[in-house]
Amino acid sequence: MKFQSILAVVATLGMTGAVSAQESPAMGMPDLGGRTVVVVTENAYPPLQFVDPSSGNAIGWEYDAMAEIAKRINITVEYQNTSWDAMIPAVSSGEYDMGMTGITIREDRAEVVDFSDPYMRSEMFMLVRADEDRFSDGPSFAAFEGGLVGAQPGTTPFYVAVYNMLDGDEANPRIKLFETFGITVQALRAGDVDVVLTDGTAGAGYVRANPDTFKLVGDPMGTEDFGFIFPKGSDLVEPINAAIAAMKEDGTIEALNVKWFLEYDMGG
Repeated sequence: MKFQSILAVVATLGMTGAVSAQESPAMGMPDLGGRTVVVVTENAYPPLQFVDPSSGNAIGWEYDAMAEIAKRINITVEYQNTSWDAMIPAVSSGEYDMGMTGITIREDRAEVVDFSDPYMRSEMFMLVRADEDRFSDGPSFAAFEGGLVGAQPGTTPFYVAVYNMLDGDEANPRIKLFETFGITVQALRAGDVDVVLTDGTAGAGYVRANPDTFKLVGDPMGTEDFGFIFPKGSDLVEPINAAIAAMKEDGTIEALNVKWFLEYDMGG
């Protein structure tokens, strides 16, 4: 990591770990008495959460946010790792207390899990190779018959690709599916696909770190709000929301945005 954390750096052990509340809850915050909260994540969506190649530790915006939340409401966080496909069903069934991986708040998902209030709003953009000149936006990509888009199944970028860029056929062979977002970006770099849809701020970070490799093209393709997920009826939603609101008010959220989206060098 190139810059020292503004907040406490999350201690991890490989792909899993724990972070304990180090201070009493902030004034006016709920006090959960050091309760253990098991949080599941994918560690595959930089800069929100990913594995630092230099240290092997899991780091990112969401880890720093959870460290701050833990202090404010007095919880001990234990982390587990799973795939995106398994995450929402596992949280819905109560296997984990909470999930985080840049999860878009959607009505269909809210039928099986509870969401926190949004902690981030993002816009979807097209990330392409720096020398791309065959298309420059969604319509011209759709008209470029040989063009391939990479995505993870069941994610917002997948559905935007299907319904906003292509013909609405979720089995369209122009969509190539990958297990993680990082692998999708590597496929773009290698020329195995021609475009990846990404949050505009994260995409700008990739471009800034790799200006000779990537660029963003076209207009925003919709807005999405990110939230944490919980089993239906979880009593964690209200205190987590209280912490998010306080972090927005006192500038902590903005500080995290600056650190991870502007200062952090995703190119290593």
